[in-house]
Amino acid sequence: MQQPQGRVWSQSVSVALLLMAPFDFLASLAMDVYLPVIPQMPEALGTSAFVVQLTLSAYLLILGLGQLVFGPLSDRIGRRPVVLGGSAAYAVASFSLAMTSDGEAFLALRAIQAVGASAALVATFATVRDVFGGRPESATVYGLLSSMLAIVPALGPMLGALLSDVWGWRSIFIALGALAAVAFLHALFRWHETLPEVERTSRSGFRSMLSSGSFWVYTLGFSSAMGAFFVFFSISPRVLMGVAGYSQMAFSLAFATVAVVMIVAARSSRRWVVAWGTRRCFATGTVLMALGAMILALCTDQGKPGFVAFIMPMWIIATGIVLVVSVSASGALASFDDKAGTAVALYYAIQGVVVSGFGTLATVVFGVGTPWALVGFCGVMCGVNVAGLWWLSRQPRT
Repeated sequence: MQQPQGRVWSQSVSVALLLMAPFDFLASLAMDVYLPVIPQMPEALGTSAFVVQLTLSAYLLILGLGQLVFGPLSDRIGRRPVVLGGSAAYAVASFSLAMTSDGEAFLALRAIQAVGASAALVATFATVRDVFGGRPESATVYGLLSSMLAIVPALGPMLGALLSDVWGWRSIFIALGALAAVAFLHALFRWHETLPEVERTSRSGFRSMLSSGSFWVYTLGFSSAMGAFFVFFSISPRVLMGVAGYSQMAFSLAFATVAVVMIVAARSSRRWVVAWGTRRCFATGTVLMALGAMILALCTDQGKPGFVAFIMPMWIIATGIVLVVSVSASGALASFDDKAGTAVALYYAIQGVVVSGFGTLATVVFGVGTPWALVGFCGVMCGVNVAGLWWLSRQPRT
């Protein structure tokens, strides 16, 4: 079958990643890079702590909901204009944030920044689906990009603290704007359209995805993987510094080992997908997440958490996370090549709801000072994955 026009992508996987990764990186980085300066923001902006808090929650809300708009839009007008428009809006908003001294204006500009990040992010992942869908390279691309979404929150606050200490809090947003401007210029000359011409007039509704069992199974699997890291990220400072007595540097180094495991696993994911296929990789990743959670439960039951009892079981969970993430997008979006932007938007919107809702619930129920929150979340969500795989195994293969 002749490949639809517009899907030719001359760049290698590594070059494509260098082109697309900055938008993934920036969308995540803007969520928490200025967390270290939050206490000084009310005075700097002449506003209340509540308004400053709104600049965080509004960004997260718009980043997720905006994809439900930009996904269908990218299916109608193409990926290139959406990613360029989004990155331009992000850059302008970031530079403007560095210049404002008014709390309400700051909140409005954060909303514009989130709109830009949402557009660029959904167009990036829709392009991945256009170019690499159904190819073994998709596992490497999805694995590395999704691992970045998990790793950046660990690095963002440290970067923000460093910039603020040296040049002041405004330098954080100047840096975001500069990075976005560079990414925009790179995309302007290298990012050509990947949406096939025959798809530009298609109607992009959500009904077909919401009625697809495979879409739900793999989307919830992706949510389980990203949620597991979210819970780990949420509880690890309190567990390691508050309970185990680690210093800030010791905590950072221990946390970094998990990031290294995820990067190494992502680099190997293509080989696993080729050898095992989508469903077996998904199942193996789920088993590893459950196994790591069981070992973590045994260690937690036996005594005080530390590197061996908390971080090393997380290595197993992290490997499972990468395996699940590497194939979940392909599994969820396989039937929606004609509306990849819409499907990607819904995929990430559902993930955001599950991660923020059930991930936060786990930390509230079990507390952030104990590994049991991670054990509980992995236990429940791995059970959901297993039930989904069982359901898929009973469906006729097409």
